[in-house]
Amino acid sequence: MTTHLITGTAGFIGFHLAKRLLERGEEIVGFDNVNDYYSVSLKRDRLSELKDYKGFKFIEGDLANQLDVDAAFRSYDFERVVHLAAQAGVRYSLTNPRAYTESNITGFINILEACRHAKTPHLTYASSSSVYGGGTSMPFATSQSVDHPLSLYAATKKSNELMAHTYSHLYGLPTTGLRFFTVYGPWGRPDMALFLFTKAILEGRPIEVFNEGKMRRDFTYIDDIVEGVDRTSQQIATSDANWDSGSPTPASSNAPYRVFNIGNNEPVELNHFIECIENSLGLKAIRNLLPMQPGDVPATYADIEALEQAVGFRPSTPIEVGIDRFVEWYRKYYQV
Repeated sequence: MTTHLITGTAGFIGFHLAKRLLERGEEIVGFDNVNDYYSVSLKRDRLSELKDYKGFKFIEGDLANQLDVDAAFRSYDFERVVHLAAQAGVRYSLTNPRAYTESNITGFINILEACRHAKTPHLTYASSSSVYGGGTSMPFATSQSVDHPLSLYAATKKSNELMAHTYSHLYGLPTTGLRFFTVYGPWGRPDMALFLFTKAILEGRPIEVFNEGKMRRDFTYIDDIVEGVDRTSQQIATSDANWDSGSPTPASSNAPYRVFNIGNNEPVELNHFIECIENSLGLKAIRNLLPMQPGDVPATYADIEALEQAVGFRPSTPIEVGIDRFVEWYRKYYQV
């Protein structure tokens, strides 16, 4: 029986991944500091759902504290490590930059060091579509340069990929980075658009619509994200026999290193996204149209050919289906 370490287990994606693996009978050790970036009660409720499974153990600790991380690796022998914990949010990084260096940089080096010394068979970690930054050639492919981040959050995620490659090269640690594209669904984060819009529309308050709703996002349903994470974590990264040092691709290496996009491969305009929420709620939104915010990008669109070739999977949940499922969960959870 495989023992997985999942960091960020009280978070949105970590919770769903842990639940999926527990239902399959895997042993899961969750690790999270349960911080107050958003509702602690929501995070505790996610953990309560997981604690019903006998295969779940939980460590409340801080990734930025090396002692906490090392203690977890001394207590368990992990066959897989899935690192999903991070300080999220583009706009929050504009006002709280040090939260990102502590969690996303210091926390990640502690995970890399622990995996290195424990000889962990495979480290899978969350990157982000935000690394594409100022690039405008779409769909975004992992073969493209990502050297122009537009937020500190994006810069820390690109840094994670570089750090992972260094450890794959120096120590032979197999690593796979996953660039997630705008994840949404039940139990989602309260700071994200779907949650904010649903709450405001139900309460009759205006919603803030940046770039006048003309932004396009490759909204990806949580079950599709989890399927992609599950499949890639099972496929241990290996060196790329076709990698050419004279013309190197950023997505692979002669080291055991891989990077994949996980997106729905079907960008949706924000205005249509709002219309889907209105249809699901049976209510109209009051829209406060605003300009583009610093750190935002006008569009995201994932090229997922490499993911499909590697693990035989491509996300496919329609936006209408995913939003209906979120609204159903929201009404039940908040008793609306």
